[in-house]
Amino acid sequence: MKPSVNALAGVKVLDLTRFLAGPFCTQLLSDHGADVAKVEPFEGDQARAFGLPPGVNEGDDGQYSLYFQSINRNKRSLALDLRRDEGKEVLRRMVAGADVLVENFRLGVMERLGLGYEQLREINPRLVYAAVRGFGDTRSGESPYSEWPCFDIIAQSTGGLLSITGDPDGTPTKVGPGIGDTLPGIYLAFGILAALHQATRTGKGQFVDVCMTDAILAISERVVYHYQLSGRSPKPEGNFHPFFCPYGLYRAADGWVSIACVSSGFWQKLAQIIGKPELGTRPDLQTDSQRSAQRDFVNAQVTEWTRGQTKKQLAEALGGIIPFGSVNTAEDIFADRHFQRREMLVEVESMGKGAKPLTLVNTPVKMSDTPSHVPTRAPFLGEHTVGLLAEYGFAQQEIDDLLGRGAVRRSAQEEPR
Repeated sequence: MKPSVNALAGVKVLDLTRFLAGPFCTQLLSDHGADVAKVEPFEGDQARAFGLPPGVNEGDDGQYSLYFQSINRNKRSLALDLRRDEGKEVLRRMVAGADVLVENFRLGVMERLGLGYEQLREINPRLVYAAVRGFGDTRSGESPYSEWPCFDIIAQSTGGLLSITGDPDGTPTKVGPGIGDTLPGIYLAFGILAALHQATRTGKGQFVDVCMTDAILAISERVVYHYQLSGRSPKPEGNFHPFFCPYGLYRAADGWVSIACVSSGFWQKLAQIIGKPELGTRPDLQTDSQRSAQRDFVNAQVTEWTRGQTKKQLAEALGGIIPFGSVNTAEDIFADRHFQRREMLVEVESMGKGAKPLTLVNTPVKMSDTPSHVPTRAPFLGEHTVGLLAEYGFAQQEIDDLLGRGAVRRSAQEEPR
């Protein structure tokens, strides 16, 4: 029997974030049932217009980009003008009934609006106030770069990731997806849940700060311990590993595959499969260190065999015997039964008029008793303004007055109350 509630049901989140890091964080919360109110300026989150393929799923005003839809599902939108005193007062009243507020403005923006953590905790001492910024918040330690703007590529660069990514003799290589944003978003979601747990125990909220650059350094930990042990900065290793061999990407007849032999046992099995069992018993190829010292030779032996096989043939020969994977394209992922059976690709209603359903990547967090939220589409700008204000205790006359004064806006798609 399916549960009637999700794990985070009843948690009220005010989401003032835009672009990627913040919205990715709050989407993780909404996927598991948190009630996320996306508080947007009248022009909307800038991501609504990012990466619009010409003629693909564009709304009448060009505000329904696939980029925006992919990171704002399961949320409701309230259009609010925080430059007006009335708008600020609306947010303050909503804070009184919220559990979490998340923002990713430049340092000092919320303080200049009179809406900083110190001001808002006076209204709601239980409030968990969470922020993600490029170089962190001064409350956690004043960085010399605190005022600098930051995006994905900046975080990947300064956090050390790019120094070990790419060809050994070439230029550093950016990691394809925007992990300089999404990984900080994941860390921020973790911090929020930890702070919520503490608030439940003590009745006291706190400030949660994640720095994008710090988050990248945290997942690039080899940069630190390698330097500490050797006194040398580690360099890019291309598609291979500095400590294990064979471990990396190998060419197939129709693409690429990954192989990871991190023990002599796996190496001996691989040597048998590629038709060179003598390599598995050679005294100078028994340990990871020995094979790494002869990396060019070992990788050449493996590649000589893999390049004559298709990815499917390699999967049949190696799958389940040694650590193996295909380098999947998007087409491969859509056809792979693993992702189908794990329900990692889900369809939701699209925002554009007459647009076909949109396929999104589902949450990878699977829970037995409280599974994730059934995905719903991202909201139109201001689609839930009236309903959200009513839920936060505003009377209909107050809502009408706020609409008349231009402090809030509703969209043509405002859901009926």
